[in-house]
Amino acid sequence: MQVTTQSASWRQFLRRLASKNPFQSDWDIAAFAIFFIFIGKCGAKLAVLNMLVDTHTSSCCTPILRSKVGIDNLGMEP
Repeated sequence: MQVTTQSASWRQFLRRLASKNPFQSDWDIAAFAIFFIFIGKCGAKLAVLNMLVDTHTSSCCTPILRSKVGIDNLGMEP
């Protein structure tokens, strides 16, 4: 029974795709809009989280690397 309902839904999907009218009802349009709003919100949250992590790790947690001043005295090397 599960296979027949899946194949029927695939046939319905392929018919909509072939007719070039994928949104046949208001519910289809609403589901499409809600899905992309959800994807957009998740993407925005990930972008903000990435910015926060990037600014946190680059500004306060990395030690300041001091560069060597002067020349090497190779006579002091063993």
